[in-house]
Amino acid sequence: MDIQQDNGLSALFVSSEEERVCTGFNFTEGPVWIASDNCLVFSDIHLNRTHRWRPGNDTAEVFREPSNHGNGNTLDLDGNVLTCEHFGRRVAKTAYGGGTETLIDSFEGKSLHSPNDVVVHSSGAVYFTDPDYGYRRNPEPVARELDFQGVYRIAPDGAVSLLEDRIEKPNGLTFSPDESLLYIADSSEQRKIWRYEVNADGSLGDRTLFADMERDERTGVPDGMKVDTDGRLWSTGAGGVWVLSAEGELLGVFETAEHAANLAFGGPDWSTLYLTANTSVYRVETAVTGIAPHSR
Repeated sequence: MDIQQDNGLSALFVSSEEERVCTGFNFTEGPVWIASDNCLVFSDIHLNRTHRWRPGNDTAEVFREPSNHGNGNTLDLDGNVLTCEHFGRRVAKTAYGGGTETLIDSFEGKSLHSPNDVVVHSSGAVYFTDPDYGYRRNPEPVARELDFQGVYRIAPDGAVSLLEDRIEKPNGLTFSPDESLLYIADSSEQRKIWRYEVNADGSLGDRTLFADMERDERTGVPDGMKVDTDGRLWSTGAGGVWVLSAEGELLGVFETAEHAANLAFGGPDWSTLYLTANTSVYRVETAVTGIAPHSR
């Protein structure tokens, strides 16, 4: 693991070496740790599968196939796996060990583009991003029905609201530990991370620029992200994974053998960082003890 711009980042790791835990994929994404089953679930977007890997194994099994080219995954409060499907153009809900149904596939009667990432608030509300580049890879003719790329909220009662339509390519998102803030990545050429105030009703308030990678010439865009219990933001980005303090100070950037698109914490005490890269999934042990439930 190559640590760059180290401003205290190395102190957050127990080991400076990542371990490749499984390989042989096309493009892995959307990792989520399932504590109840001691496993990691993740997507292989282009091969149209979702996989499950357990510690001690060097291979992963198929969890769901086809996955409609699923990308981001998370758990809802009932332990269902929520998956953002590019070709399905929906957020799907899969009962763990059971069937799959549509959570949402349209807004105001118009088809979504290709939901990308999803996070669940402690109230049960579901927040997700819907950029347009996923469905455009579909070899079947599909129509664009919305003229913006949005960030949405599904309230616990099922009501759907558009929260933000100004981001060019909304991608990864995560809450601060107290859920008073929501971070959203823009993976367009703008390559920015925005931080929003979360209002009492779950809507979004003022936003501020939290991280700017637009002029960074290194490979990578802000994509998957998580927040630890100390409020540090861990986000894939230019040159590797960026780690920033809650105040926005860059603690450093680290790169693994393959550039990672997404990440998740897991393990018995939520201190193991899993990284999904192109062909493989990696892990590295950190000194972070505990992750906010909605960041899992």
